[in-house]
Amino acid sequence: MKAIGEREKGINDAIASAEKVKAEMAQLQSDNEKLLAQAREERTQILNEAKAIKDKMISEAKEQAKAEAAKIMAETQQAIENQKMAAVVDLKNQVGNLVIEVSEKVLRRELSNKAQQETYIKELANDIKLN
Repeated sequence: MKAIGEREKGINDAIASAEKVKAEMAQLQSDNEKLLAQAREERTQILNEAKAIKDKMISEAKEQAKAEAAKIMAETQQAIENQKMAAVVDLKNQVGNLVIEVSEKVLRRELSNKAQQETYIKELANDIKLN
């Protein structure tokens, strides 16, 4: 009987040990599921942060490109305006030179009377208009 009691005690100890191992395995599985859920959550958070950083970088690059384009446009507009002003100044200088040439021709030509002088001035003016 003693052997049966010991055997029964051994079986009960084995069953208790198996139950304990089963409970520990269930706990480990639960812990693993919690860790997986936590890892998934962290992964989602990291991906969201990476997307936010990417979107911010793209937005900043677009803004920088817009600012650079605006700067180039302003510089180009200023260059055009400068060239336009230079052309106007050049044209005024050419007109001034023509006036001086006409004035020299009028003064150098010997005119016997005022009628000839006026006729000559009209001829020069017509020549200038035609050119």
